[in-house]
Amino acid sequence: MATAAATSDIAPVRNPYLIAVVVSMAAFMEVLDTTITNVSLSHIAGSLAASQDESTWVLTSYLVANGIVLPLSGWLAGVMGRKNFFMLCILGFTAASFACGMATSLPMLIFFRLLQGLAGGGLQPMQQSIIMDSFPPNQRGTAFAISGMTLIVAPILGPTLGGLITDNFSWRWIFFMNVPVGLLAVFLVNRMVVEAAHSKAKGLVGSIDYIGLGLVAIGLGAMQVVLDKGQEEDWFGSNFIIGFSAVAVVCLIAAVFWLIRQKDPIIDLRLMGQRSFGLACLIVFFVGFSLYGCSTLLPLLVQSQFGYDATLAGLVLSPSGLVLIILMPVAGKLVNKIEARYLIAFGMLTISLGMWMTTHITPQVDYHTFVMLRIMQMIGLPFLFIPSSTMAFSSIPPEKSSKASALYSLMRNLGGSVGISILSSYVSRHQQMHQTILAQHLSPTSPVYQSMLSHFTGAITALGQSSATANIIATGKIYRQLLNQSSLLAYNDAFQLVGYITFALAFVALMMPHNNPRKKPGPEAAAAH
Repeated sequence: MATAAATSDIAPVRNPYLIAVVVSMAAFMEVLDTTITNVSLSHIAGSLAASQDESTWVLTSYLVANGIVLPLSGWLAGVMGRKNFFMLCILGFTAASFACGMATSLPMLIFFRLLQGLAGGGLQPMQQSIIMDSFPPNQRGTAFAISGMTLIVAPILGPTLGGLITDNFSWRWIFFMNVPVGLLAVFLVNRMVVEAAHSKAKGLVGSIDYIGLGLVAIGLGAMQVVLDKGQEEDWFGSNFIIGFSAVAVVCLIAAVFWLIRQKDPIIDLRLMGQRSFGLACLIVFFVGFSLYGCSTLLPLLVQSQFGYDATLAGLVLSPSGLVLIILMPVAGKLVNKIEARYLIAFGMLTISLGMWMTTHITPQVDYHTFVMLRIMQMIGLPFLFIPSSTMAFSSIPPEKSSKASALYSLMRNLGGSVGISILSSYVSRHQQMHQTILAQHLSPTSPVYQSMLSHFTGAITALGQSSATANIIATGKIYRQLLNQSSLLAYNDAFQLVGYITFALAFVALMMPHNNPRKKPGPEAAAAH
């Protein structure tokens, strides 16, 4: 009976690995669009007669909509059925992508990006749920390795692909390329994915929790605006940020109290009470923090301080994506042999080491060194994502898998938003701090300053400039070096912060529950799945 129970929860599929690839194709497309526009904003702003600041709403609108839909996707999947909801999300995302490519003004593009984010928000959690239903528990480590390529490699390749398309074609093809991929994904999902019994459409059973829905949507939307616009608006020095922060705090606190008292909430926060799921959500939050935060900082660093163009900045990231593709199956196999908490601790320590190595960047660092540093930063991610995913869903009943996947995906995306916001602000403020410190050493009485000034002045005078003009140019050159040095030190500080956080989390990972991957589940464990 136990074996029958375990088997009945697995969707009847002929080739579960092929199913994992098919559903990951759609999710890859959606995750890719979270970073693919990062290096194209200046091109978008120029072609649509908008400022650089205004163009950032192309990112914000997508993230806001995505963040709102993610926690609701489990409920929506229950209403219309997981497969139907997944296909609807793909079709909506594809149509919105085409509309984004056809936009003739910035407000129109922002509106269609909003729709794109709303449609794409359900793809990540549904991908994970379908994979869970297609594989027996003892094979889910390898399955999550396939889905992990989607969630980790896509954000890394996004800036590279965006830079290549923008520099060689047009930014519009960033969106147009989603159309054939989306149509193919819908066709394959419809033909190959078989709906598990517990994930079929239940319809609108009872009344809709409009209060919970409204509190979550407003709270997450306001929080996303604060995270994305905080640095630009000088954080709490702005009434705009204070107002949105107040709305976010009030709505999210009220949502927590409301949702935990509901019998069938839109977001099942009670799942966080399970130790394995709650700690895995904490781990994946910081996976998002590190992945998205550092994937934003490094291209900015090489473009602003080393003169790289969009394509070359993206190519700094892409080799690490290839390394992760190789390591994902390895980590998936190790999950079945080594306790998840040890793998997670190892992954955190590896990332921490990579961040420490990155804190030694100097103006002489070349492209190949940046590539190796990026690989060291990311090489531990497979040993984080796959074990934490396996641990998170080890005790989740099948009927709760859609809501658990939605909550798990939300934590990763929130970690990414928080990481981008905090690290960007950290760099900006530390630039000012280092400028102040370095400027104190550039006094006229400083022998080092006088030596540098004399050297530059002599070199410029030799080119035919007058002594007075050469002195002015030399002073400006020294000041530019000061700005460059302060920026490098600020970026080094930000990578050091990530290193400290991941080092501390290596010990938190050891607090996760024991799981013996070599021990075969007994009747009770089998029935639980």
